[in-house]
Amino acid sequence: MFRRITFLLLFLTYHSYSQILPERERAALIDQVLKERFETVLPNMMYRTGIDMWVLISREYNEDPVMRTMLPAEWLNARRRTILVFYWDEAKNKLEKMAIARYDIGDNITSVWDKEKQPDQWKALAEVIQKYDPKKIGVNYSDDFGLADGIVKTDYEAFMNAIPQKYQDRVVSAEKLAIGWVETRTPLEMRLYEELVDITHGIIKKAFSSAVIKVGETTTDDVVWYLRQQVTDMGLETWFHPTVDIQRTDEELESHITSFSSGYGDKVIQPGDLLHCDFGISYLRLNTDCQQHAYVLKENETEAPQFLQDAFAKGNQLQDILTSNFETGKTGNEILSASLEEAKTEDLQPSIYTHPLGLFGHSAGPTIGMWDSQDGVPGTGDYPLYENTVYAIELNTTVNIPQWNKDIRIMLEEDGFWGKNGFSYVGGRAQELLLVD
Repeated sequence: MFRRITFLLLFLTYHSYSQILPERERAALIDQVLKERFETVLPNMMYRTGIDMWVLISREYNEDPVMRTMLPAEWLNARRRTILVFYWDEAKNKLEKMAIARYDIGDNITSVWDKEKQPDQWKALAEVIQKYDPKKIGVNYSDDFGLADGIVKTDYEAFMNAIPQKYQDRVVSAEKLAIGWVETRTPLEMRLYEELVDITHGIIKKAFSSAVIKVGETTTDDVVWYLRQQVTDMGLETWFHPTVDIQRTDEELESHITSFSSGYGDKVIQPGDLLHCDFGISYLRLNTDCQQHAYVLKENETEAPQFLQDAFAKGNQLQDILTSNFETGKTGNEILSASLEEAKTEDLQPSIYTHPLGLFGHSAGPTIGMWDSQDGVPGTGDYPLYENTVYAIELNTTVNIPQWNKDIRIMLEEDGFWGKNGFSYVGGRAQELLLVD
């Protein structure tokens, strides 16, 4: 298995973005990543949160989102009622991974339920709990984080009715454990993430080129559907419908509410347009999220006007301000407040709405602003920044353009990693406008 995974990683390293792994090789890689996560991430998170038993319960097609991240590549859904139990024995430094289910859950989680001996699945679960006698039993319910709120009412009630009273008193929210599992990236995942971002950037670069855009004929919706079709043709998926919009000299700047709800409409792309896209892919159970700009050259132009290049640089400046305020232990709201204050002292007009990224597009972890919550986000914004986490560095700055007699927005989004050595962009970031010839 080790040689096979090494080969796959070499394949990813030396092949271009258009060469995507076949399904069988993807599955092997996904399962290897999952094995590494169970061996390294989960014990650390259980230790960090002080929860020595974690119980996840789901029924087929109504899965807890966290459970979905734990299923092997060959399992597209849970089966019947699937119950996972993780027990961290600190004294033995050992993690027990069990399923109260009819099947082993791949190679990582072993079924410990013999239905012939104990026909009642709930009683079987209660027996496991009594055997290990945990101090805290984490269950996925949460007021603030939807991804950590995966247990349904019927399963919760059946679970509580099945276990003795003394264990009912030990049931706690597994919110922080679920978030820690979802947000934490391993070294192997980060090697894969570089490839994902490279693929994403490559698709955007082609979409914003004369290979796709025929100026005066191609519309923004044509480019949107090119992005969707390219993803499908490459055997990938996208976790949201992409957008492509235009800012130009003779049109007023759209409001935030229009941009985030009503969309941009379908417009023919013309010389002198400032294009913008929002696009991300899903591959190998990871997700990307990128926003980039392109300028449509006019006749005899070889580069974008200097005033647009200067405006773009202000977007990079705001990125730098935000990421310079990253610090382990700071909450999302603290990072947001410090960044906005600093940006305004630099005469920028900032808006920051950065979110965790990883196993989900809008993932669990510290929310660093929302476009309509620039004073902070209660709950999710109060969660602290931890190392080995990935973020969509999403923001914009409004810039006045005298040459167009209007304001424009430079809207940027790039994927970034926070680790022990600080912040870095995953696969780099755009530092200049793409050009459509």
